[in-house]
Amino acid sequence: MTVQTRLFGEVYVGDDKIINLPQGIIGFPDLKQFTLIFDSDKEDGGSIMWFQSLDEPQFALPVMTPATILPDYNPTVNDELLAPLGELTEENLYVLVTVKVPQDLKEMSVNLKAPIIVNTDTMLGGQLIVEDEDLPVRYKIYDLVKGNGGD
Repeated sequence: MTVQTRLFGEVYVGDDKIINLPQGIIGFPDLKQFTLIFDSDKEDGGSIMWFQSLDEPQFALPVMTPATILPDYNPTVNDELLAPLGELTEENLYVLVTVKVPQDLKEMSVNLKAPIIVNTDTMLGGQLIVEDEDLPVRYKIYDLVKGNGGD
């Protein structure tokens, strides 16, 4: 499938790279198909990636793997919310957090309260609210990303 995007122009997305979110994402329930677009120089997932909607080419969210900044990130999610994704294992579980990049980069943050969980075997995913009370919606990451040599 070829999609015309606002940020990246025309992009080819193989069927095996389409992530289906049957419930959409928070605030955008009609956006159900996404793909990840990586910085071509940093495909290791250690930097900011883009969660590009295939339903609305103008919509792309900056995301990153939380392990990049918080290696111990292990949120508690209700099993009932995870069930539609299929059987999750350590090998097929892929977790992303959305990144907020304001004008003042020192205020850059990630949302640890609502990660995007993907089963890489089924390519089914969902943005889920975690049960952990101590995980913030805005966890500042500027110093952590700068320290890792990230974006």
